[in-house]
Amino acid sequence: MENSCFFIVVITFLLLLKCTTLCSSRNFFNSSTDQDALLAFKSTISPDSYGILAHNWSTNSTSICFWIGVYCGIKHQRIIALNLSDFNLRGTVAPHLGNLTFLRSLDISFNNFTGIIPNELSNLHRLKEINVGFNFFTGEVPSWLGILPKLQHIHLNNNTFTGKIPPSLFNTTSKLQTLNLQFNQFTAGSMPYGIFKMSSIRDIDLRGCSLSSTLPSDLCNNTPKLKTLYLSRNQLYGKIPPYIYKCRDLEELRLSNNHFDGNIPSEIGSLVNLKILYLGNNNFEGVIPRELGNLTSLISLNLPRNKLSGGIPKQFGNLTSLNSLVLYENKLTGELPQELSNLAHLEQFYVVINALSGSIPSFIFNISTLKIMGLQSNQFSGSLPSTIGMGLSLLNLEELQLGDNRLMGVIPNYITNASKLTHLGMYQNSFSGPVPNFGNLRLLKRLRFWQNNLTGDLRFLSSLTHCRYLQILQISRNQLNGVLPASIGNLSTFLKDFRAVECKITGAIPPEIGNMSSLLMLQLGSNQLTGFIPTSLGKLKQLQGIHLYDNRLQGYILPDLCQLSNLVEFNLQGNMLTGAIPECFGELKTLRDVYLGSNNLNSTIPSNFWNLVDLLHIDLSSNNLSGQLSLNIGSLNVIISLNLSLNQFSGDIPSTIGSSKTIEFLSLAHNKFESSIPKSLGNIINLVSLDLSNNHLSGEIPKSLEGLRYLQYFNVSYNKLEGEIPTGGPFVKFTAQSFFHNSALCGATRYHVPLCVQTHMRSRPKNVSNLLVKYISTPIISTIILVIIIIVLIRRRKQNKAPPPVDISLGISWRRFSYQELVRGTSAFSETNLVGRGGFGSVFKGILSDDGLNVAIKVFNVQLKEASKSFDTESKILSSVRHRNLVRIIGCCCNTEFKALILAYMPNGNLEKWLYSESYCLDVLQRVNIAIDVALALEYLHHGHTFPVVHCDIKPSNILLDEDMTAHVADFGLSKLFDKGEVVIQTNTLATIGYTAPEYGSEGKVSTSGDVYSYGILLLEIFTRRKPTDEMFIGEMSLKDWVSGALLQENAVNEIVAPGLLTREDRHISTKEECVSSVLGLAMECLAFSPEERINTMQIVAVLQKIKTRFLTNRMR
Repeated sequence: MENSCFFIVVITFLLLLKCTTLCSSRNFFNSSTDQDALLAFKSTISPDSYGILAHNWSTNSTSICFWIGVYCGIKHQRIIALNLSDFNLRGTVAPHLGNLTFLRSLDISFNNFTGIIPNELSNLHRLKEINVGFNFFTGEVPSWLGILPKLQHIHLNNNTFTGKIPPSLFNTTSKLQTLNLQFNQFTAGSMPYGIFKMSSIRDIDLRGCSLSSTLPSDLCNNTPKLKTLYLSRNQLYGKIPPYIYKCRDLEELRLSNNHFDGNIPSEIGSLVNLKILYLGNNNFEGVIPRELGNLTSLISLNLPRNKLSGGIPKQFGNLTSLNSLVLYENKLTGELPQELSNLAHLEQFYVVINALSGSIPSFIFNISTLKIMGLQSNQFSGSLPSTIGMGLSLLNLEELQLGDNRLMGVIPNYITNASKLTHLGMYQNSFSGPVPNFGNLRLLKRLRFWQNNLTGDLRFLSSLTHCRYLQILQISRNQLNGVLPASIGNLSTFLKDFRAVECKITGAIPPEIGNMSSLLMLQLGSNQLTGFIPTSLGKLKQLQGIHLYDNRLQGYILPDLCQLSNLVEFNLQGNMLTGAIPECFGELKTLRDVYLGSNNLNSTIPSNFWNLVDLLHIDLSSNNLSGQLSLNIGSLNVIISLNLSLNQFSGDIPSTIGSSKTIEFLSLAHNKFESSIPKSLGNIINLVSLDLSNNHLSGEIPKSLEGLRYLQYFNVSYNKLEGEIPTGGPFVKFTAQSFFHNSALCGATRYHVPLCVQTHMRSRPKNVSNLLVKYISTPIISTIILVIIIIVLIRRRKQNKAPPPVDISLGISWRRFSYQELVRGTSAFSETNLVGRGGFGSVFKGILSDDGLNVAIKVFNVQLKEASKSFDTESKILSSVRHRNLVRIIGCCCNTEFKALILAYMPNGNLEKWLYSESYCLDVLQRVNIAIDVALALEYLHHGHTFPVVHCDIKPSNILLDEDMTAHVADFGLSKLFDKGEVVIQTNTLATIGYTAPEYGSEGKVSTSGDVYSYGILLLEIFTRRKPTDEMFIGEMSLKDWVSGALLQENAVNEIVAPGLLTREDRHISTKEECVSSVLGLAMECLAFSPEERINTMQIVAVLQKIKTRFLTNRMR
């Protein structure tokens, strides 16, 4: 009995001891384990910029439950939630967080964490939500997330996770409700179909996850609770399955920026709970299903950039909850249906770049909630409603875009009552009458009504002084007679862009223009301005462009303009200026384009002018400049065109000019140059046009010029040259006109010069030579002269009559222009209208007389077989493609002796012009946007077309920029349209040196991978401002190798990017560095030696979009 009692006492004691131990253990986890985990986590974080954790997470505190971001449970006082979102923390995640075993919610989003998510977090069995979005985590997505029994919400978005999405996430027994993996760097692969087997799933976000497959036909069979499905920005293809209607609870469906095709299924109209429908940037075709009108809960409908045709369904009038209707860049036709007047909550109506027609109905102005109305680039005609009825109001309207239509009549006054208006675009129409008073539009930022028929004087400018936020004012090509008022100096101090070209402005430029302190661009060309250039222009310190060409300005070019340290474009040609070029102009290091031709300038060119080594275009022609050219002319590293013709220059042509290997157009004609033609001209490998005519040059034509493979125009007539005319290289195609009136040239009979006398002929007796001269040479020379006269007369007769037209196959929407129309529109193809010259012809700026449309006219040199082939190729390509990032063709002119394409005019020129300006011209975001635009164009050519189109000549000069700096790919003269099933073709077409893929140069193989390689070089050039043909890339060192080596070194990116693009003073420097590094890394993927290893354009677009999204997100912090 005593033993039993003793045993019971011992057992009781042991149980009490165990209880005490457990209690102690609980106290241990409360006060020690969780705290240790947090302190370990804190130790892996760099000193946080806000200093929050450093001061708050301290052991001096009474309890960790009072630490910022920490939340404890009431019962056990254990940490159940950790929220450190947007604390700007940097570092890695300590594995000790896996000891917070009571944790239910972990949110460390919007920070700068790096590294992997430690496996120790798999111990968090109570975890319901994990959010690590918007960081820089790497590695693969942890597979153990799929075994956490209570996990409901996963947010791993906007990181740099790689590999594939693990199937383990899609455990059919899981309670997962939200999966957000958007914008990571996953390996391209199929859609993880397992996700559509999870009955608990509600929200799926896999945007930008490199998914490449079709959608499963049964995606809605096992997901009855699905509310949001985000699959945008992938490479998904095929058709949307009709069984989508089974997702009856679906509220948001976003499938934009993929490659879906076919018709939009009408079954979507059964998703009556749908609020958001985004299907833009795909290849959908056919009509918009009228069944979409059943989606009465719809708030936003987005279908842009497809191939949708037909009209806007009248059933859209049933969508009374709609606040955004976006349909731009399709093929929609017809008029705006009256039923749209029912959309009483509509805020955004954007249908730009379609073929909608008819008048703009008054009801559209009756929607008082409307904030954005985008109707430009359609075929709307007629006048705007003259009045808006009782109760109609534009008081909420912020953006009204009516440009590029066929509208006419006066601009109604009610537009001036839209007091919230910030953007008003009415350009390229036929509006007439006076410009209304816009002074009530106090929030106006952009006002563009260029190229209309508006009349009256310029007093309306005074009313704009009330628009204190005005940034862009473009009024060019109207009949605005009168003088610039002095009140122009009172315009908004934010004004950056003022353009009033071809407005018949008279009088002097008021000195008050110097008050426009933020001005970047001033264009007053082709007016009737008189007087002197005001000295006050020198006060505009931000000015990048001055265009005062084709006026009647007098006086000197003032040294005050040398204060414009940011000046890039300087165009004063076609005036009556006198005096010398100011010597201080040699200090304007940012200058890229200098046009001073057709004035009365005299004296010599300042010696330091040639120190402007980054000049792209120089035109000093038609002046009275004299003296000898400096040897420093060879220091022009990137010069494209140099025109010094029609002056009084003398002495030798400097041999150093051969060092300027980028020159394409060189004219020294009509001067007094002496001595011989430098052999070094043969080093200018890109030369297209060389004019040395009308000088006093002697000696022989250098044989080195035979190596100029791109030379199309050559003229040395009216000199004193002698010897044999070269016969190799480009000389094969030159005619006698290139060599007229030289004293002793000899060569082939087609040059209309004597045959060259062979050496053995000179040893014949003197009397024999005399007999030859007397009885043979004289009649031959007489015959040659007679033949020349006959040829000249015949050619003059041909030039005086228009060539007969020939029939070609035109695109559906092309216009056919007559030769006379183009002659009138370009002032007979005058030099002042010349935009540039290329290998197969010239491009002129023109204005069509019937509608005043501003166009670019590409004239092909029909004497060249290659040019005619280029015309045929470009016509074929442009007639079969249509994309917002491809240059738009308007029409053509084609006959037996003349071929031209009429294209949309790009006012901002080509990318090459912008790249070789200083950093302020193109910032990081602009460069990324241009890169995306070009990638989208190539993606369309390679994958969005019936058969692949290979451009074959991607380079900066073939990338054109419109007024909004949107990039358009141009020049399809070398392109290849593949036949069905064709992947690679052989060619001997010459692309541009430095941009071609290895297989192209060695084997002549052309494929879409070759375009990807060229695009990779383009990316490097955009961000480094280095040409692949730069002199620094000699021997085995290339632009690719140079950048690749820098990417392998820490903090070396700063050393290779364009000067000024990344500055340490910039508070966003790290964000920009990351962005640029990512783009350069993408370029390396494009430049893989093997075509099979290169990334494709669909993947390029996806990666760039992610880079841009991350850049914008980080920049906002």
